[in-house]
Amino acid sequence: MTKGATIVFMGTPDFAVPSLQRLAARHHVKAVMSQPPRPGGRGMKIRPSPVHAMADQLGLPVETPEKLDDEAMAMIKSHAPDFLIVVAYGLILPEPVLALPAKAAINGHASLLPRWRGAAPIHRAIAAGDSITGTTAMLMARALDSGPMLVKREEVIRTDDTAASLHDRLADLTATTLLEAVDRFDSLTPTPQDESAVTWAEKISPAEAEMDFTLPAEEAERRIRAFAPFPGAWFAIPRDADAPHRIKVLAARRVDGKGQPGQVLGRGQAGGPVLACGTGALELMRIQPQGKPVMDGAAFLNGNALPDRIDPALNLRGQG
Repeated sequence: MTKGATIVFMGTPDFAVPSLQRLAARHHVKAVMSQPPRPGGRGMKIRPSPVHAMADQLGLPVETPEKLDDEAMAMIKSHAPDFLIVVAYGLILPEPVLALPAKAAINGHASLLPRWRGAAPIHRAIAAGDSITGTTAMLMARALDSGPMLVKREEVIRTDDTAASLHDRLADLTATTLLEAVDRFDSLTPTPQDESAVTWAEKISPAEAEMDFTLPAEEAERRIRAFAPFPGAWFAIPRDADAPHRIKVLAARRVDGKGQPGQVLGRGQAGGPVLACGTGALELMRIQPQGKPVMDGAAFLNGNALPDRIDPALNLRGQG
């Protein structure tokens, strides 16, 4: 067990916060590196990243370089870290940076590698219908998410999981996985990844999140959960000749029903709109009309009308 290791922690979003907290409670986090403050929230005010904000709460020094240049490398080197710990930092680390720590540069990734390398492993696992996912602590290598694995921990994907709910559990599990990797580093044997089993988790674009009602209802419902809350599954309805209206769907349930894909079959038991899929149908439970707050499906229908059938020609691809 490595006790009191010195660490430079590199991370940016909410997902990385539990890892910083857990590592800082047991080891010596000498510095935290995060992406620079960006505009966000109401009013688009400049605000620090979630990791930056947590580091401030913990009283840890924070560096926010725009790039990993010679100055940033000199800063890391000055702390003489045993480990670089990286969780969703947002920049690719060049090989000279990976060589700086005395022991290792370790990355925490939200999948059971080599499945779902890349930017969106949580979304892809749900959309694909995986029953099990997990986290991996791996030695960092030049190629993305390709390094030898140190610790893997499994997590069941529940039938009602959204990207948001699974994100939170895997954030906690990543912290556990990384803590074990640091604590037991000297006794662990890195395991190479099986390159023949690699799958890729490409970033989800808003265009990809457009609902495809030709899919079976089971698959369409998984995609809704996989894309909730961001970017949000969506479809478009007519508003005027030039501006179709985008409707986000944040929750739905499979129900009995039959019709042409995209056909509106009426109200479901909960009062939400029921739309036919390739097989089966979906009742839309939580909806966010463009420019409006989230509402339940029944409330939406009480104040809005849907066409007889969702027309895929009214897509908004290319609008982000």
